[in-house]
Amino acid sequence: MMIDLSLVAEPIEASELPSHADFVRWIEAALTVAGDTRSEVELAIKVVDSAESQALNAEYRDKDKPTNVLSFVADVPEFIDLPLLGDLVICAPVVVSEAAQQSKPVAAHWAHLTIHGCLHLLGFDHIEDADAEVMEQLEITALEQLGIANPYLSDTQQV
Repeated sequence: MMIDLSLVAEPIEASELPSHADFVRWIEAALTVAGDTRSEVELAIKVVDSAESQALNAEYRDKDKPTNVLSFVADVPEFIDLPLLGDLVICAPVVVSEAAQQSKPVAAHWAHLTIHGCLHLLGFDHIEDADAEVMEQLEITALEQLGIANPYLSDTQQV
């Protein structure tokens, strides 16, 4: 698996940023639960600050605020055989803030959002309720395989 990882997020602690190996494990988990059996995939992950996330979210989604993860599917013509999935843009300060607000380990939230974004690159979405249920179950399964609790349960529902 080839991941082009760009870390440009400030100002969070370096210890709160996942390693390249972490991203690989999380993406492999997403591919596995999605049934993607390709032997090779390529994607870029750019970890950004709030300002860059807000600018991209405004430009591509007409939402003028930073967001946790944006997914950009690779636009490759069908006649070209490349293992490109696309790009993920993850806003480090939002990830850290959300993890704190939700009383979740930061690493678990990074894993969840990476898997979530990767599933978007694989064609999954959550606009319709039925699609959201499918996508959430894939996320839960992938995270469970990594030893991470269901992110959709509150603290009182966790066993």
